[in-house]
This record gives sequence, structure tokens and C-alpha cells, in this order.
Amino acid sequence: MKDLPHPTANLGKFQDSFVTADGQTRASVPLSHPETLWFNTGTLCNIECSNCYILSSPSNDALVYLSASEVEDYLDQIEERRWPIREIAFTGGEPYMNPEMNAMTRAALERGYEVLVLTNAMRPMMRKSVREGLLALEADFPGKLTLRISLDHHAQHNHDVERGNGSFAKTLEGMDWLRDNGIQMAVAGRTVWGESDAEARAGFAALFAAQGYAIDAANPAACVLFPEMDEQVEVPEITTACWDILNKSPKDVMCASSRMVVKRKGAEQPSVLACTLLPYTSEFEMGKTLKDAEADVQLNHPHCAKFCVLGGASCSA
Repeated sequence: MKDLPHPTANLGKFQDSFVTADGQTRASVPLSHPETLWFNTGTLCNIECSNCYILSSPSNDALVYLSASEVEDYLDQIEERRWPIREIAFTGGEPYMNPEMNAMTRAALERGYEVLVLTNAMRPMMRKSVREGLLALEADFPGKLTLRISLDHHAQHNHDVERGNGSFAKTLEGMDWLRDNGIQMAVAGRTVWGESDAEARAGFAALFAAQGYAIDAANPAACVLFPEMDEQVEVPEITTACWDILNKSPKDVMCASSRMVVKRKGAEQPSVLACTLLPYTSEFEMGKTLKDAEADVQLNHPHCAKFCVLGGASCSA
């Protein structure tokens, strides 16, 4: 696996896992309370978005499809390691391009976990076989499945700038189907439009009301607004002293509560990563098993600072 180069904006930084550029001790995060185990179902996607953090596209198969049996192996490991997981989450690519997506979801629901699936709710999700599977899952496990829909903005134009002409209408078509069939939804948007948080949430609230979506735009877990992950932006390195300065605990950072399973093209078996946002950085690949993934995570990447520590964002609900 070839790492992506560090951005020139942070030249000299993020070079040593344990020491910052100015010689201070780099902050690290222990896995203090594992709550969510993520599975990346593969990087193939039906569309190619502007500034996709994982470079998903119709041709990117750097992360290949996971199988239901591979997911079940990690569900077994959760029990063996006695991780207090409450949620199994699936991301991509577009998860519903993976032919075993509903089978993977069922495997997690049968173990008693809540399940979160990140989807654009477009044509892959709207295939007849997928919809039939979703209806069966909702009937068998009512209220335990949530689909978080990628809706970059509450206005059609801005969303389509990111995802292509006509994508907003196709996503709303999928959301309308989920609404009509009582499947729980959340939304993930972006904060790149020059709006305040209040303005963005008011816009989403108006859209949800007009469409009849039972989504609380004021709830950050139901309407997640992600900061843009621009690696060209200068960010500070996080030292051990920063926790007190920022009045923040390592327990607040995403890697204190989650890990992500991926399968790389050509690999015989999946690997476990420290972070959902860093699939192409070898330093954050922890091993093949959940036992391997219990090690501390050194915050040695711009995303650690901008997105998690300073931005306070989390991919989980």
C-alpha cells in the first residue's frame, strides 16, 4: 500500500509518530470505550463526488468488497474480546453496490447491534432486490436500522455541484421511499457553503418538513454537518499539553470509541484501521484482528487535529 503524500501546507509536521515538529510529545488516544465497529464495504461508488475523502468512484476498487462471512468473523471477535460495542456501521464507496450488503446488515442485527449504513440513497439502494431486503430487515428488526443519507446541502444546486447534475432529485427519491416504508433516516451534510450552523440546520429543517422526513435537523446525531477535510489547510499538531489547553479529553476523540475494518485489493484477509478517515495511510493500519487494534493511536495526521480534536466531529451517531 502506497501512502498519499503529506500536504505542503503542513511541511515538516506529522513526520514522527511520537514527537511534533517543535519537539513536544505528540498526543495519543487509547481505545477507552469501543462503541462502534465500522466496516468499509468497498470503495466502488455509483458516482464520483468532488473532494471525496476516500476517493470513491465507479473505478476505484482499492478497497474491495467485504463478504458477510468476513463481517461475521469480526462480530465473533467482538464477543471474544468483550468489546462493549453498541453499533455496527457500514460505509463505502456506496455500500449498496456490494451484493452482500443486506446479508452483512442482517448478521449484525441478529447479534443485537444497532446498525448504521451510510448511503447516497440513489440507484444502487433502489434496486428491487435491495429494497426487498431492506423491507425484510425493517420487519424483522424494527427501529434498529438507520440509513444516514449523504445530502451535502439542503439546496439542490449546491448538492449537485458536489455530486453531479440530477443527484439531488435521485437522492430525494430514495429518501421518499425510505420515508414511505418507515425506515429510519439520518442525514450527513457539509459545512462548506458559508452558512452558520444555525442557518444550515434551518435550511435542512425546512427541507425535512416539506418532504415529511422524520429527521430532527437540530440534533447533531441525526443531521451531521461535517467540516471539509482539506489537507492543504495549515493545522497545529496536537501535543499532550493540548488536552488541558482545549479542555478536552482523549475520550472525546473518535478513535477512542471506534475502529474500521477494510479489505485491500489483493489482500488475503481484511485489516483493522484506527480511523474511518485515513484508509490510505499505513501508520493507521493496526493489524488483522481486533486484538491488534487495541493499541493506542498516535495523532500523527492533519485530520486528527482539524477534523477530530479541533473540529469535534465524529462519524458515529
